[in-house]
Amino acid sequence: MPHEPSDSTNPLVSAYPYRLAPKGLATRRQLRARGLRPGGQPIAAQLMRVNRRAGGHQVAYLYRIDLAKPVRPMTSRKWGALALAMLARRTCPRCQLDVGYCIPRSYGICGLCIAVEEQRTA
Repeated sequence: MPHEPSDSTNPLVSAYPYRLAPKGLATRRQLRARGLRPGGQPIAAQLMRVNRRAGGHQVAYLYRIDLAKPVRPMTSRKWGALALAMLARRTCPRCQLDVGYCIPRSYGICGLCIAVEEQRTA
């Protein structure tokens, strides 16, 4: 039985309380765990959950499993592009070294460069 709260994010889609969605519907994460994707289908329903800490509702969109399509496999070009992107995240812009971990965006430089910078300012 659908539950329609007054502050539903999409009034045209049925909303269900947390853990009470009917069988045959899944979130994007649940579809991905099964090796599926929504595949352009419209949202079938939404799952509403009250967030007591932040206040308000959290919404998860649900898709029909029978209309979901299989996930497209990664091509060699996509794997290559992903490898280059990860290399860029691991390369320090100051010392130009691959540090072996993703550089934090808050600092923008590797740990060694941060230590050198702190020694200069001290």
